[in-house]
Amino acid sequence: IQPYLYSYSFDGPAEAVLLDSCSIKPDRILLMDAYFQIVIYHGDTIKKWMDKGYHESPEHENFRQLLAQPVEDAQEILAARFPMPRYVDCVHGDSQSRFLFAKVNPSQTHNSAYGGGYGGGPGGTGASVLTEDVSLQVFMDHLKKLAVANNS
Repeated sequence: IQPYLYSYSFDGPAEAVLLDSCSIKPDRILLMDAYFQIVIYHGDTIKKWMDKGYHESPEHENFRQLLAQPVEDAQEILAARFPMPRYVDCVHGDSQSRFLFAKVNPSQTHNSAYGGGYGGGPGGTGASVLTEDVSLQVFMDHLKKLAVANNS
């Protein structure tokens, strides 16, 4: 079962995004529906705003609504699904964020984050995934080389 990943931001309504590490951004809240797990992930900037208590002040009603929207969507999924999935609410740097990082395509890893490789280098977007797995792009490139290799 392919997990779904939805992104919530101030830019507009929730949108489906690629199940890729480039979708993990500091100013986003992600909702991952992996059927047996529902994960809400708060990016680094969102976490800092929560730590400062912006969601509790009346001037930041938009931020409070942004925080509530993925929780409401997750509650709808939880109410309709049998068996009930595991619900995980995590923030950037939390140990529970492993549930999200284990499912995304590691297009940006610790090997590619500092120049070269797939993932955009130091100026790239998205979070770096600490894994020994290769990204889908590296796998497909290697598969293409093997498919056209002359095996005489």
